[in-house]
Amino acid sequence: MKIFNLLFITLLFFGCKNQNETKEPATTISAAETVKEWLTWDGKSEMPHVVLISGDEEYRSEEAIPQLAKILSERHGFKCTVLFAQDPKNPGIVDPNFVGNIPGLQALESADMMVLFTRFRALPDEQMAYIDAYLKSGKPVMGMRTSTHAFHFAKAEFDSKYKHYGNYNESEDEWKDGFGRLVMGEHWISHHGKHGEQSTKGILAPEADKHPVLNGIEDGDIWGPTDVYGLRLPLPGDAKPLVLGQVTIRDGERDDSDPRLGMRPSDSKLPDLVKKEKDGKAITYNQNDPMMPVVWTKTYQLPGAKAGKCLATTMGAATDLLSEGTRRMLVNGVFWGLDLKVPEKANVDLVGKYNPSRFAFHDDAHWDKKNIVIAALK
Repeated sequence: MKIFNLLFITLLFFGCKNQNETKEPATTISAAETVKEWLTWDGKSEMPHVVLISGDEEYRSEEAIPQLAKILSERHGFKCTVLFAQDPKNPGIVDPNFVGNIPGLQALESADMMVLFTRFRALPDEQMAYIDAYLKSGKPVMGMRTSTHAFHFAKAEFDSKYKHYGNYNESEDEWKDGFGRLVMGEHWISHHGKHGEQSTKGILAPEADKHPVLNGIEDGDIWGPTDVYGLRLPLPGDAKPLVLGQVTIRDGERDDSDPRLGMRPSDSKLPDLVKKEKDGKAITYNQNDPMMPVVWTKTYQLPGAKAGKCLATTMGAATDLLSEGTRRMLVNGVFWGLDLKVPEKANVDLVGKYNPSRFAFHDDAHWDKKNIVIAALK
């Protein structure tokens, strides 16, 4: 009996000791140390550094841009930094609706190329300063989809020294119509195709098929369920259209549960003539005559600064990246922008699981519920 009691006391002692030990963690990690406000991929030491900037409310740049970075890094060795819109009160969580904060823009100081996919941002001066300095250096830019209207300061609650970047800037100098027109070649004009009902099929522009950005790409390879944007033709300066956007209609029924809304690259129906009112007059026009450019190159130059090269595309929504040809055009564009030899047929296989959301606007409650943790996007 004494032996039993001694054994019982010994087990009780060590059991209590172990319980007390587990109450104190071996290490203490602060919340700040676990928060990632941007993502990085190391790539190969000899490869250039590409900074990719997301921040739009509609076309899911927070999904498209990380996938593009993964392809660039894991398939081709580029060093990549990906930035996201966030509410400063909730760092490390994607908030597409918060237009006034994209942490990490200091990465542009070491960037060899900037890929921009933002919409109507009103960033504070200390953040815009990095973008302004980058552009003044004349380094290459690739702008995707809503980057024709990347900035908008009219509703900002502060007097920005960079308000000339805004989409609706009315000054009668080089900055008229803002960043979109000066750098990319156009600002926001209109939906040329019917939003949510007509898709975009890429047709190679005349005499553009030999351009390296189109290596490995044929008519129809570039496709997206996003509609064609309207542009003023001809594009300004030395802008050269590479791909034209054929407006197509889904062959089947609309499916709202489908990220592509029932549209597919195989859709072959073309729209009838469109009737609308313009300048008080009724007009009829063909959406495919002329077709709008959806990919083009141009030279950009901020006043008094160095000139640089830009690849502009109104494609690039998260669902557009489901098409191999769209991904290849974007990857080729990075090689071209950096004056690297463009692969004859670049490997653009998706990296990991990629199930993009359909384009749509959502209220703040939607994003609060989704709670997209940046660290989990790598």
